[in-house]
Amino acid sequence: MKNSIALNQNNLKTIAIRIPSPNCARNELKAGMVHVGVGGFHRAHQAYYTHKLQEKAFSPEWGICGIGLRKGDQKIHDVLKKQDGLYTLIVKHPDGKIEPQVIGSIIDFNLGIESPDPVVDKMAHHDTKIVSLTITEGGYNFNPSTGEFDFENPDIQHELKDPGRPKTIYGFLTAALKKRCDSGLPAFTVMSCDNIQHNGDVARDMLLSFARRQDKDLAFWIEKEVCFPNSMVDRITPVTNQSDIDYLEESVGIKDEWPVTCEPFIQWVVEDNFSNGRPEFEKVGVQFVPDVKPYEKMKLRLLNAGHSVLGILGAIHGHKTINGCMEDDTFVTYLRRFMDEEATPIRDELEGIGLNAYKDSLQERFANPNIKDSVSRICSESSAKLPKFLIATLQENLDSGGSVQYATLVIAAWCYYSDKGTDKNGQSIEIIDAMAAELRQKAQQTKADTLAFIKQESLFGDLSKNEHFAKCYSDFVQQIYKDGNIKALMQTMI
Repeated sequence: MKNSIALNQNNLKTIAIRIPSPNCARNELKAGMVHVGVGGFHRAHQAYYTHKLQEKAFSPEWGICGIGLRKGDQKIHDVLKKQDGLYTLIVKHPDGKIEPQVIGSIIDFNLGIESPDPVVDKMAHHDTKIVSLTITEGGYNFNPSTGEFDFENPDIQHELKDPGRPKTIYGFLTAALKKRCDSGLPAFTVMSCDNIQHNGDVARDMLLSFARRQDKDLAFWIEKEVCFPNSMVDRITPVTNQSDIDYLEESVGIKDEWPVTCEPFIQWVVEDNFSNGRPEFEKVGVQFVPDVKPYEKMKLRLLNAGHSVLGILGAIHGHKTINGCMEDDTFVTYLRRFMDEEATPIRDELEGIGLNAYKDSLQERFANPNIKDSVSRICSESSAKLPKFLIATLQENLDSGGSVQYATLVIAAWCYYSDKGTDKNGQSIEIIDAMAAELRQKAQQTKADTLAFIKQESLFGDLSKNEHFAKCYSDFVQQIYKDGNIKALMQTMI
């Protein structure tokens, strides 16, 4: 489109003629929330809800300051600084409808890479009432099998010796909370927005484990004063690609260097447990409940585990996207069998939720042809995800005598995936995992020891010693290694 215009505050009035844009007084916003990990999901979820709140009921004390603690955060920091915190959210509907809108809830962004002081000072500032997190499963620094804090992490060891030079989220949180404690300021809430079951409890346990080793008096204060609400978050948010950037410029004439795409569905269920106030998110559809655990278990064991089922099996077969998997009847039927026979029986009771309708909605969302969520994104960091999403389901079914075959095939496929790194057509699979080298090493031992892969206790605990699971896994892994035809094997099970 001719007359393209760069996205920034100065151009906002012109942009507002083309697509919905912030109409609140952004210059009056204060950073009541500091968010660590400003990725696509945060911008499609918490930042979106915050934007909606500002538009509906202006709350100047509840703007967002983004925080980046990794070198990889430099790019999003630079883009958002250039764009005055503004970005475009592109909502893609299953029927092809596309709704772009400019989101204005992020008002600042600090990096803690070179110097930690700006980040610590921002967290310790009297305006800050909530520090929220999307740092992925791996960012919580716990052993996935035992759930214990990993003190062997070199960055953690550095922080224990030199608290003034934090590197991880725990070093930054303790440094900021110490400043607040020493200054007589009330504690902020630590609000996890990651896909981890009991995410608030995990954040609390890990932070206290670290703080007790670093400063026992501070740990006592944190335990007494800091709230860690559990939350369940949901919105499918694929990786932004160049076509999304091009779409904005070509269709509405807006130059946005890093827009976000997402599905129309959105959900956020939060425990109403805050240290120092909270936004009135209930005005824009957020559910505040006394206990979020039944909701999060339903979502993690159905949506997230279902995603992993499609992702791992789909990768080996050669499907590139999740909606591509859902265009394949074998995958659709297999997914539903997993959800009905293995995920549903071990769910917690949940009033007011029609489970069949929820599972139907998941299938519709996975099948959205306009989202095109990549299989590689879904499979990324499987070593951090699967213990919580899938292996936990498997373990509960083993304990109760339920079905385990559908989940077990996924674990066997994960071994093959980690070993070969190719699909059935010989095409390379992009594997993104902090444990990729270790996973591959163990998987490559499969021919000599069929159970080698599942003997990784940090991931599987003592599952290799369970006779029923070990036999089921062994049978599946041998069949997969025979010809790599995962779809044929799936068809024998449905």
